[in-house]
Amino acid sequence: MNSKNPSPTTLFRMVSGFLWLLFFLSIVFIAVYYPEAPQWDWKGIFRINGLTLIIWATVTFFSAVVSTFASKYLIGFRYYNRFIALSLGFTASVSLLVFADYILLFLLSWFGMGFFMARLIGIDARWGEAREAAKYCQKHFSIGSLFLAAGMLLLSFYTNQFTLTGLEQHFNDLPFSILLTSALCIIVAATIQSAMFPFHRWLLSAMTSPTPASALMHAGFVNGAGILLMLLAPLFFKSNTMTLLIIIGGVTAIVAQFAKLIQVNIKQKLGCSTTAQMAFMIMQCGLGFFNAAVVHLILHGFYKAYLFLSSGEEISHISPKKHQRKNLNYLQAIVVSILGILGALFFAWITGKGLKLDGGIFLTLIVAITVGQAMDNIIKRQELSNMKKAIVGPIIFFISIGLYALMYNGSTIFMKDLPMIDHPEPLSVLQIVFGIIFLIGFFIMKLEIYENFPWLYVRLVNDSQPYKKTVLRYKKSSK
Repeated sequence: MNSKNPSPTTLFRMVSGFLWLLFFLSIVFIAVYYPEAPQWDWKGIFRINGLTLIIWATVTFFSAVVSTFASKYLIGFRYYNRFIALSLGFTASVSLLVFADYILLFLLSWFGMGFFMARLIGIDARWGEAREAAKYCQKHFSIGSLFLAAGMLLLSFYTNQFTLTGLEQHFNDLPFSILLTSALCIIVAATIQSAMFPFHRWLLSAMTSPTPASALMHAGFVNGAGILLMLLAPLFFKSNTMTLLIIIGGVTAIVAQFAKLIQVNIKQKLGCSTTAQMAFMIMQCGLGFFNAAVVHLILHGFYKAYLFLSSGEEISHISPKKHQRKNLNYLQAIVVSILGILGALFFAWITGKGLKLDGGIFLTLIVAITVGQAMDNIIKRQELSNMKKAIVGPIIFFISIGLYALMYNGSTIFMKDLPMIDHPEPLSVLQIVFGIIFLIGFFIMKLEIYENFPWLYVRLVNDSQPYKKTVLRYKKSSK
């Protein structure tokens, strides 16, 4: 911090105002056109549809909140002006990603997201760890961009189509080998962006960024994979790679949830939590519910932005007065399980999903786990009496499930013109087996059975560490 630097200028207060204006305009457009989303195209370069408006509203909202928060939080910060410029560049890149129809423009916006985010991570160039974190993250982002470019350009040159709209019309004409190769390249790009295992370490190494930048990263940047997968949904159906997405998401969700339990740093905990939530989003894509993935990334963005911007409140918990066991007793476990099941049934009743033998069953399972974890966190809060838990818990339970389901239905209607946004996969033996393994791993984690296996704890500690050069390596030499 440098107290000699000027406070936020009128120009940057205008930037926040501009972002809020864009958010309200997006909401107005959605309200005016709902339920029939516009389908605008300009010379194969740009296009606007339901997904475009939804993502614009989401991104501009988070950017406006972060910008407003940073205008006070970063007063006196040497690189305040640079932070605002980089944040604005990141917002423009995400907005362009869903706006672009021309392939090269699409790839440029994807690269731009990584470029601006890496510089936000390393914004304090005087700090050695920040420089190393920026380089480490940029390397991952660049590799992801190369895989995405390889997959997209392979499709483009083979079909001689250089727009997303054109590609969607020619997937049926492509050899399976081309479809599979392209899909695998794009999946790698998505898994890197969302910090899926084994690419999760870049997210754990990115804690050198200011808290507002972390909020923008966890609420917006990592969600880019969901947007990418949705825009190219038909490709993954045609290439038979949907089950691969389920496996990637499921394995990462378990690993990240385990890793979260052993973290002592609040930002590291939030990083593991983000990886787990993005894993659930990837699983939803693999199940054929790309619309659910969009809703998930929006709700996760709200939740994680709030947690990061309020993370300073956790300082009071650094030195707890007494050890607090995390285990649930039998009665609490039963309550959490029952509420999780009720949450799934409630979701199925509102949306109609999970009532057939298809991927909808797994979707309701994800909802049940998500709600069960939320109820778990409420029940464990010691400042709440048993009476308050009994009242507050069910209220939050019904509100959260109802909100998710209503947003799911609303987004499905508004994005109905997009291909295969709600196309549940039929159940397969492989999916059922993996689902059972996933549940076993989840309950081993929640019941903390892993504590009986020291080798597992050590492995989790090692796998959840940030890149070694980003951890106080330059403390003595930094000025």
